[in-house]
Amino acid sequence: MSKEQSYVLKAWEVTVRKTQQAKKRANSVFGTVSVSPHTDNDTSTDENDDDTSTNRSSLEEFYHAERVLPNGDYYTGQWYDSFPHGHGKYLWTDGCMYIGDWYNGKTMGNGKFGWPSGATYEGEFKSGYMDGTGTYTGPSGDAYKGQWVMNLKHGHGVKSFANGDAYDGEWRRGLQEGHGRYQWSDGCHYTGEWKNGTIYGKGSFVWTNGNRYDGCWDEGFPRGNGTYKWDDGSFYVGNWSKDPEEMNGTYYPSGNEGNLEWDPKDLFDNLSEYTICSGERVPMLPSQKKLAVWNSSKRIEKPRRVSVDGRVSVGVDRAFEKMNMWGNETGEEGTDLRKELDAELMRLEAEGIQSLKSSPVPMKLPKAGRKQGETISKGHRNYDLMLNLQLGIRHSVGRQAPAASLDLKPSAFDPKDKIWRRFPREGTKYTPPHQSTEFKWKDYCPLVFRSLRKLFKVDPADYMLSICGDDALRELSSPGKSGSFFYLTNDDRYMIKTMKKSETKVLLRMLAAYYNHVRAFENSLVIRFFGLHCVRLNGPTQKKVRFVIMGNLFCSKYSVHRIFDLKGSSLGRTTDKPESEIDSNTILKDRDLSFIFRLQKAWYQEFTRQIDKDCEFLEQERIMDYSLLVGIHFRESSVAGDLIPSGAKTPIGESDEEACHRLSRAEVDQLLSDPSRWASIRLGTNMPARAERTVRKSSDSEFELVGEPTGEFYEVVLIFGIIDILQDYDISKKLEHAYKSIQYDPSSISAVDPKQYSRRFRDFIFKAFTDDN
Repeated sequence: MSKEQSYVLKAWEVTVRKTQQAKKRANSVFGTVSVSPHTDNDTSTDENDDDTSTNRSSLEEFYHAERVLPNGDYYTGQWYDSFPHGHGKYLWTDGCMYIGDWYNGKTMGNGKFGWPSGATYEGEFKSGYMDGTGTYTGPSGDAYKGQWVMNLKHGHGVKSFANGDAYDGEWRRGLQEGHGRYQWSDGCHYTGEWKNGTIYGKGSFVWTNGNRYDGCWDEGFPRGNGTYKWDDGSFYVGNWSKDPEEMNGTYYPSGNEGNLEWDPKDLFDNLSEYTICSGERVPMLPSQKKLAVWNSSKRIEKPRRVSVDGRVSVGVDRAFEKMNMWGNETGEEGTDLRKELDAELMRLEAEGIQSLKSSPVPMKLPKAGRKQGETISKGHRNYDLMLNLQLGIRHSVGRQAPAASLDLKPSAFDPKDKIWRRFPREGTKYTPPHQSTEFKWKDYCPLVFRSLRKLFKVDPADYMLSICGDDALRELSSPGKSGSFFYLTNDDRYMIKTMKKSETKVLLRMLAAYYNHVRAFENSLVIRFFGLHCVRLNGPTQKKVRFVIMGNLFCSKYSVHRIFDLKGSSLGRTTDKPESEIDSNTILKDRDLSFIFRLQKAWYQEFTRQIDKDCEFLEQERIMDYSLLVGIHFRESSVAGDLIPSGAKTPIGESDEEACHRLSRAEVDQLLSDPSRWASIRLGTNMPARAERTVRKSSDSEFELVGEPTGEFYEVVLIFGIIDILQDYDISKKLEHAYKSIQYDPSSISAVDPKQYSRRFRDFIFKAFTDDN
């Protein structure tokens, strides 16, 4: 298609979106003729017709149809234009059948879907998916009644299995998660918390003989504190684990001595017989079924294949070919079309909507930034500090310690729980000799951070190798706004930040709440802390350098092309760099944001739930000034560096193999058909999404943080997390708020009360992120 043709078509699309009158004209121009039994004269409308005749014509296009389609499928029911619309019955040649509501060729509303195997689903549909409340009955007797989201059990539901087991409780993404009750066919049952389809958290298992276990669980077995009770009143209390070294407890008899020879390991052997039934898989998702529909244009003879969720199986080229807009065969009709489009262009120019001039500038792939940081080699001003840090980490992590349980005593979180160690150059009984300057090393709450590393599944050997290996650390070129310095490990896995004394106090104060929060919510988006330490250098000043070790959010297999730091405030939230100097390392801010991020519905629900939980935690700890750091990886770009919008063709000169892979709707269906594959996608780590480009109404709109959507989408992978969570609302922030409120709108400044900050932050994030409808 030539530039002139593209220009004309885009202008026409703008017209179609602007008014209903343009929409009617577009239908007549593009040949969308009704397939109702009336003649062309009956269905045609003139622009000068009154509203009554127009409404009558629309009603005449909606009628009852019964036909055998060319591929052998059969449909009977209400029909509109080229699609089932209303109530109807569709029978596929493979034996699948749907009876229910349709909307423009999509199963939408209440209906019943049947498989040739005898399986049925009866309930709500949305855009071809089982979505809402419904009941699925499998061919072998499995049955589920409850809530669904995009073909997956999601919400509360009751499932009875063919083997006699039953589950009543919460589901998430097709697996048991939350609170629920599972009863086996022999009468034993478990009531408590679930995660990813397994027993995980706190709960109670009751046997038919009256014995029971109450306590903590991990992957279907007791782990942590728990109590096993016999029906005679005796009980055993202790710490449970499959590892004999971690197992310990005390037996309390009820009066008789009948259970003294009981071994706690017998409980694990007994529970291994009680497995969770996986149930049946849906053989073919309704959204994967295709249907053949008639195209109403007389120039098209073959029926189009359309998915039940409304996807037409034709390419971009064939769509334009069917329009036959500028071809040699158009004759007078093509000429009339061109004249009408030219007239529309003149009208658009008169209104000031001039073609591509008003459209956003085509997007380029941001240029790659250099690898961040300056390598700290011998002669660097902080070389000795780096050696001291590495020596201290090697000592702290490598020190022998008993196996730590995740259930910690309150004393472990005491700020006074710290270990000082002197590191002279000649070495001691506990420290090795070294070439750096003499220093003292302090470990804050070592047991807590050891447990956090275990909770975050950090291997101690890999952790030491990343920080203390032969490769030197890299110092970022400029300190942050707070005056802190940042260091990166060579493998980019960890970031080390120097801390002010006030920040150290905040972290120690909130450490217990932080530990409980990240333990309760595995997908928490708050930054992960792995260690808190202090180096005191020898000399007249006795300088102390405190630092925290954190996970690097952007250590990913996906290259990050754009970075946004989002707070929800507008004052000063722009990047003072010309476009030519912005690269993949530039951190853009709220008013630089030019996208709305659209997540799949189930992922969006998980995202909003976790943002709410994390903000509630930070609000309770009186924390403010945090932000959501978002990294964007664009999946598709041309050789020339142009970003390719969703649905666009691969540019000439670039093969399909060279084009980046993106998650298509068909791949989403395949992903949803197997819930276990969801484990490969983690919240905030590698979230597939569509980024819709936005434009601001005016450059003077100071408080407009989210622009107007343009309908231009890009397939992206998002990496995000909540950072800078160590600023409490202290006296300095209160004074800053009071001072700036005199000069600016109080709602636009960053320094506000934690409760107001949390509310404003969430309001903004839930506008920038939305579900993909």
